[in-house]
Amino acid sequence: MRLLAHGRYCDEIVRLTGEMRAILRGADLGATVPTCPDWTLRELAEHVGRAHRWVGEIVRTRSGEAIPAEKVPDNSPGSDDPAALDAWLAEGAAGTADALREAGPDAEVWSWAWDGSAGFWARRMAIETVVHLADAALAAQVPYTMAPELAADTIEEWLEIVSFAQTDGDREVAQLRGAERSLHLHATDAPDAEWLIEIGSDGFTWRRAHAKATVALRGPLTDVMLVFNRRLDPGSDRVEVLGDAALLDFWLERTSFG
Repeated sequence: MRLLAHGRYCDEIVRLTGEMRAILRGADLGATVPTCPDWTLRELAEHVGRAHRWVGEIVRTRSGEAIPAEKVPDNSPGSDDPAALDAWLAEGAAGTADALREAGPDAEVWSWAWDGSAGFWARRMAIETVVHLADAALAAQVPYTMAPELAADTIEEWLEIVSFAQTDGDREVAQLRGAERSLHLHATDAPDAEWLIEIGSDGFTWRRAHAKATVALRGPLTDVMLVFNRRLDPGSDRVEVLGDAALLDFWLERTSFG
């Protein structure tokens, strides 16, 4: 695991939210988000803003338990005016980043996962924004490319989440076991950005490695990340799938929670 610095995650929450705000300006906020078809572009933006503010409140108060959404201050833009949404997103991201910086990475707070720290939440909110920025870009039909270190960290964090779900007994993830098979993720434009996922009778494990596998997903790092996070179809001509494509589909179908 190669974590970025705590301050970098805090900075990225603000920067990536700024990129999302730029996409939203002039876009049709009522448009359906193809990768989250239950949401409009406005609903996607409000989801991101609420997530930021919820985490900010958990960290700011050093809460030892989940905080109900209705108890989070300013949990809505309060207006349909696009300018109000823009300001609300900016304020929420900045406030959460400030709370995370003030707390420091080791502050103990509630989380749903394996790590109850402000550092966990800084990373989680940065990567949440990485993925939903992709959703917004796809909905608005504008280009999207992620910095290599963030794209790689997004893949790695998702592997950690799926591993946690495996130990936590998730029913879908529990099906990722059986005869020995493997998946190789290979970014063609970034050194050392390769992962090997090995499935066996006891479940799956993963590590950074270059190795022959049952199926390989190859392409630019941003696109490999998007496929792995189910934001780009593996049949896209932006990536290459070599070997047993059904195994990649099997993995993607059973890691669709969250």
